[in-house]
Amino acid sequence: MTRHSTCHDCQQPILWTLTEAGKHLAVDPTPDPAGNAAIWRDGTGTLRSRRPTDELPLCGWERLHMPHVATCPARIQQLALPVGVTSLDEHRRKKRR
Repeated sequence: MTRHSTCHDCQQPILWTLTEAGKHLAVDPTPDPAGNAAIWRDGTGTLRSRRPTDELPLCGWERLHMPHVATCPARIQQLALPVGVTSLDEHRRKKRR
């Protein structure tokens, strides 16, 4: 049985996985076809994750999940610009054209 943790920022359930680089990655617990993290359980019961590539696509035992940092409502609010601050992204896009 998978034990869910909760996000400290938004209190939503998350799963902790171990990446190929040995780092921990929080993912949403439900599979998402739009996700970019392939999740599987190894022989010791540890949830592992990796990024599928063209050379090594998604395998039959893996499921795609979305990293929680991409869907966390608290993180999205933190990324919003404060009042009085203007984003220069649109200006830069026009300048590059």
